Amino acid sequence: MQLTFIKEIEKNLTEFMRGGERIRLIDNILSKEKSWIEESGEKIKVLLEKMRLLNASDIDIGGSNSDSKIWFRIHGIKSPNYDLPQFSDDEITCLLLSILSEQQKKILYEKKNIDFSVGLQFPGDEKMSRFRGDVYFESNLLVANFRRINQELFPISSLEFPEMIIKRLNLTNEKSGLILITGITGSGKSTTLDSIVNMNNETNKAHIVIISNPIEYIHKSKKCIIRHREVGTDVLSFREGTIQALRQDPDIVVVGEMRDAETIATVLEVTDSGHKVFSTLHTSSSVESIHRIIAEFPPKEQTRIRFRLADTLKLVISQKLIPTLDGKLTMAKEILSVTNSVKAAIKNNNISEIFQMLSEGKKHGMFTLQQDLFRLVKKGKISSKIAMDYSNNKKLMLQLLKY
Repeated sequence: MQLTFIKEIEKNLTEFMRGGERIRLIDNILSKEKSWIEESGEKIKVLLEKMRLLNASDIDIGGSNSDSKIWFRIHGIKSPNYDLPQFSDDEITCLLLSILSEQQKKILYEKKNIDFSVGLQFPGDEKMSRFRGDVYFESNLLVANFRRINQELFPISSLEFPEMIIKRLNLTNEKSGLILITGITGSGKSTTLDSIVNMNNETNKAHIVIISNPIEYIHKSKKCIIRHREVGTDVLSFREGTIQALRQDPDIVVVGEMRDAETIATVLEVTDSGHKVFSTLHTSSSVESIHRIIAEFPPKEQTRIRFRLADTLKLVISQKLIPTLDGKLTMAKEILSVTNSVKAAIKNNNISEIFQMLSEGKKHGMFTLQQDLFRLVKKGKISSKIAMDYSNNKKLMLQLLKY
């Protein structure tokens, strides 16, 4: 037992009490003892500080199959930690409830999940460390994942984008259009978006509205004035936040994620009105991103959406985090720049032709994921096997490696 008061709480619990009933009763008892809440909060703070010291991207706490261990993801590998103390299921419940507000707990009980952000000040650190938390139910237990939000912005030059692409990302050179950053969960989309926002913040006198769930990195206004709006706290949904942004005199709107047809339609409308919009999708390639957007709508609406997308889409950057030979991670990416040929292919529903344009579009700053993986192999950053493992097109990847 790691919490000094846990036996006092368990006196009020029966062996057969499970799930939400047990968790609510623990919550009710815990909430009446401020010192118990503080002790629980300190314990979870220790776990999150350990995560930071290990340079882990994620920590998983609790669950029936966790073997009573705390699990960390370090350089892409998730494994249990054997140095930290073990916590019982009831102790994990106390830890997680101690960092949630009453409103957040209400959402958790209703939806069985709560997504939020938390900032903590650790001894000796000038900057506050921020984490994105997700608390949820699993096998009638309360468990959580926390992701560490990188508080050091990567300069745009470090992302190794072609110079002509960097210019297109900058409000100075292009005032409007939709730019998509795509990739699976944990592929670094938020980090890339933050680098792009920071570049614009340093080079333009403008207004940037960021709509996110939750707010991760908090940008300080430099040349731009930046507004952060968190879904569920400051605004009801991504769609509502995007509509409201039109009345807030923005130059750039950042929509954290295009989750549904309504949000996509609203993003296209805002972009069509002459604004520069950045957003993300959970897709692994440029062509898949275009298919995904169109497929969100009923067949009778897809022609209209194709034409609207063709007129507003400027860039698609699809990325993956790849293990390097020295045990770290690097970013491999695919970049689609929407030229007149790409625009025509979208309008004419010849989307399958775009991959060929992508692979032959070097003069426009374009390249496929396979071409970028091959570049990383030639630079000695990754192995040929890793390139094959992470490729979207293994036949093409093999041809490049043989060449």
